[in-house]
Amino acid sequence: MTATSGQSSAGTLQTVDRALSILLSFTGARTDWGVMELARELDLDKSTAQRLLATLAKRGFLHADPTTRRYHLGPALWRIASTWERRGGMAQLVEPFLAWLAVESRRTAVFAVADGAYVRCVAAVDGGAGPMRNHPLVGELYPAHAGATAKAYFATLDAATRQALMYTIPLAKFSDLTSDDATAIEAQMIEVAERGWAYSEGEYDKNTRAVAAPVFMLGRPVGSVSIGEHKRENLGDIRDHVAATLRTAERIGALLSSRAVPPADDDARRPETGTS
Repeated sequence: MTATSGQSSAGTLQTVDRALSILLSFTGARTDWGVMELARELDLDKSTAQRLLATLAKRGFLHADPTTRRYHLGPALWRIASTWERRGGMAQLVEPFLAWLAVESRRTAVFAVADGAYVRCVAAVDGGAGPMRNHPLVGELYPAHAGATAKAYFATLDAATRQALMYTIPLAKFSDLTSDDATAIEAQMIEVAERGWAYSEGEYDKNTRAVAAPVFMLGRPVGSVSIGEHKRENLGDIRDHVAATLRTAERIGALLSSRAVPPADDDARRPETGTS
């Protein structure tokens, strides 16, 4: 195809691709754009940038501030995101990856996302040994200071951000193994960050143990993947499945970042295991 047809050599429509590039240019660090700024950022001429922005604003995907004439994300994106979330869009995306991990480890596999001072389970798949607990896990909140599922995520944050989030709630003790000592918890976070994965036994639920790895989207931590088991199970050391857990976290991160997803069975160097 030629450029005049409006279609790129890869078979994508150039105008649609440019419009989507505009939407993707908005980030937590960049919440608004002026016409000239955006034109320079995306290497567009001013008139093209103006027409694209005006069209997106007309459809509600952007909102133009009448005073500053700068563009912000619009309500149409909220409507789409709400529909996607209500229909379990994230769970549908990640469940195939969790299913592989659940089969590989024979444990319950969980994907949890950041939610203030917690991580929240949005998808879970039981392994061959059956459910880790007798109640549904989806929707459950895991506090930052207790358990591998939360620590794998919170350990990736810088200390100031982590502490600002963690200490907005009391450091509750869920079992005799839950630490409520801020200094000890911070030392554990540093250890988890250096190692790249977390292990816990009885910190959040006295009857379970877990291994977890952080998930990154475009280089930013967004949650964790974990496997868990009830202590009554005799399936071998759960830490034998650290490599598979890390691999699944990497694959989900690639999916969320719109990158090519590596195969599940690609050989990975098995990390050294230890207790935390």
